[in-house]
Amino acid sequence: MLSQLIEHGHGLRMNDPAKGALPLHCMARGAGFERRFNEAYSWDGLKRGSQPFALIQHTIAGRGELDFEGTHYPLAPGDTMLLTFPHRHRYWLAAGKSWEYFWITLNGREGLRIARSLIDANGPVIRPGSDAVDRLAANCLALLAADAPTGVASAAAYSSIMAVHDGITTAEPEPSDAPVAIQRVLAHIDRNLGASLGIDRLAGIAQLSRAHFVRLFTASVGSAPSAYVFAQRMERAERLLIATDSGIGDIATTCGFADGNYFAKAFRRAHGVTPGEYRASTHRGEF
Repeated sequence: MLSQLIEHGHGLRMNDPAKGALPLHCMARGAGFERRFNEAYSWDGLKRGSQPFALIQHTIAGRGELDFEGTHYPLAPGDTMLLTFPHRHRYWLAAGKSWEYFWITLNGREGLRIARSLIDANGPVIRPGSDAVDRLAANCLALLAADAPTGVASAAAYSSIMAVHDGITTAEPEPSDAPVAIQRVLAHIDRNLGASLGIDRLAGIAQLSRAHFVRLFTASVGSAPSAYVFAQRMERAERLLIATDSGIGDIATTCGFADGNYFAKAFRRAHGVTPGEYRASTHRGEF
């Protein structure tokens, strides 16, 4: 369903279903699929009006930034952000960056109760599995397709918040047999593939000396830190080539490669084809 949403293209639709005879306590307010690039984009959670609502926003490519009650969260591909309004938070696009995402907003007593409970228990950012993401994408696509009748809009809203719920309970845990310091580094790498991930930086996050960190990481993960980071960057680049129409340079930046030319050379060494050839081949079903 995520691929179908991407094929549908960017757009947004606000929903204003007619009031029915029965009170419905979870209702979709709107949905959208957008791409922002190097522009002023910033939302303050205390300046979106006084009417309570919740937002589910899933990052497909690029990177957003979230400040939630003083804690910073980078929003990388695969991250789903869940917020309620009004609330003390802000999310934005950094200067010179791009961010592609889809979103669903909802209101109603039950929808907000579940959203607040999930945030209290798990925080505002999760990495759901592909099944949960596909459910969210299907609901977004249904809401974008046409003016949704009241029942459809309510069902899509409830399905979406429950997809987040299920995404939390089925998300892949970090390796339980890895030392806590290495788990912390793995989580940092996953959330910051576009940033600098040098050995000294990672050793600092682990709070270990450089030599001790390299030995412990290699023994725990099965590969050296630099090799692991490269493999994770390449894997994410593969997914972005398949699932988005982002340019090669944008994908290179998102995945932490120095530039598009270096990324293309590294990709060809790893796969035997250029990124463009790989994308075309996957669309033809050859990979």
